[in-house]
Amino acid sequence: MDRRQFLGMAAKGAVGTMAAAGLAACQPGMLPAAQVQQAVAENPSLPQIDWQMATSWPPSLDTIFGGAQTVAARVAAMTGGKFNITARAAGELAPGLEVLNVVEQGAVPIGHTASYYYIGKSPVTAFGTALPFGFTDRQQNAWLYEGGGLGMLQEFYKEKFGVIQFPAGNTGVQMGGWFNKEIASVADLQGLKMRIPGLGGQVMNKLGVNVQVLPGGEIFQALQTGAIDAAEWVGPYDDQKLGFHKVTKFYYYPGWWEPGPSLEIQINIGEFNKLPEEYQEVLKTAAYEANVTMMARYDAKNPAALQSLMSEADVTLQPFPDDVMEASEAAAFELFDGFAASDTDFGSIFKEWKVFRDAIQPWHRVAELAMMSYQSKIGA
Repeated sequence: MDRRQFLGMAAKGAVGTMAAAGLAACQPGMLPAAQVQQAVAENPSLPQIDWQMATSWPPSLDTIFGGAQTVAARVAAMTGGKFNITARAAGELAPGLEVLNVVEQGAVPIGHTASYYYIGKSPVTAFGTALPFGFTDRQQNAWLYEGGGLGMLQEFYKEKFGVIQFPAGNTGVQMGGWFNKEIASVADLQGLKMRIPGLGGQVMNKLGVNVQVLPGGEIFQALQTGAIDAAEWVGPYDDQKLGFHKVTKFYYYPGWWEPGPSLEIQINIGEFNKLPEEYQEVLKTAAYEANVTMMARYDAKNPAALQSLMSEADVTLQPFPDDVMEASEAAAFELFDGFAASDTDFGSIFKEWKVFRDAIQPWHRVAELAMMSYQSKIGA
């Protein structure tokens, strides 16, 4: 079945199937889930395919590892078990920070990871997760799905790595991390050994921090032994599971380096192109469901986890001082400007990213921020 036949068949009865679909078309060229599932059901000649998925996560972090599991579960369900993906923990198929490498090499067909782990390959990869002082989760999705961001990144990944990627999770704005001493000013960052990846790590480095990049499963031991003085991960639900409150006391917010970070599935382009058209559409739909579901789960789980940490542990919760925030933002945009001047790919995407950021943030200040500020005042 060629693409034209597939799309034509899937479009039949669109009104009924779109009403039944849990997910509507949500990225360029993507069909509603029910239409995709119908197309699969009506083609009995589709092959049996079994893939292994490398991930960057330990299974104990059920929400972030759950993003990979959601993709796998939806793919199996939508294909009636003909296309199966098994999500594997970090270290089983590849070290947690090398998922893109094994997918690029074709050693593993698909991975679930954070793209900014690979800024050493190119700073452009940071856009797929988050830039410091960048987009919230809603803004990130708006840019990726409707602002042209995903198309630009997919073109870059295809040419640079031989990979195609789709957003498949978001944690929302993260916490600023756990510190073994109080941060009263920028001066207190000097010489601090901190686990922080991505461009946020490079910003911290500019402020005098000795930056370490560690996968999630190795952070607790590094804090416990004093190999690092501070670490950031995601937020209360994951942080409590990882036990950071047992070995550090000061819990800071916000995680300005990740205001709305996406996770993504990365697929070797050769393996993706071998898939029947129906299975390609299934993967897109499954990734989108994981993208939405992960954010919802974190929003549902983080409030109780934060309350538990505050009531049951000797934790001091406080915001970063203003001078830390201001110095960090200035250093971040100096970093961006430097990359834009020296890296053509980064510069062309950053130009479009910044235009979108400059347009969407005033709108969110008028609507979202105003509503939240009022509710905060009345304690609602």
